[in-house]
Amino acid sequence: MGFIDMNMVTIVGIAVLAAAFSVVLKQKNPEYALALSLAAGVLMLGMIIAEARPLFDRMHSLLDASGTKAAYVQILFKSLGLCFITQIACDACRDLGETAIATKVEAAGKIAVLLVSLPLFEEILRIAGQLIG
Repeated sequence: MGFIDMNMVTIVGIAVLAAAFSVVLKQKNPEYALALSLAAGVLMLGMIIAEARPLFDRMHSLLDASGTKAAYVQILFKSLGLCFITQIACDACRDLGETAIATKVEAAGKIAVLLVSLPLFEEILRIAGQLIG
């Protein structure tokens, strides 16, 4: 198995073990089950980000080669980060049975992505205006 395959097996193993222990802990100490779930999620996310670093570097070099502005690349990565953070928070809220709060966090995440992307939308509108007029 390759390096990435081994890390995927590790991530899946952590997920399965954390889920199994979480089910057992929920019966006696639900607060520990949530802490275990969050810790496992953060650990797995850290492993994923570490593995994704070459992907981000490659994407950055491809975008540089295409002449894309660095600000656009930053918008892409900030949006991706916001999506990950929002998903983790929503999953934690749902694990606690707080679906309504999870829905509000999702809405906040979507608005945050829109706010981060606003300069890109402005640039698209400026280019469209130049093409039309």
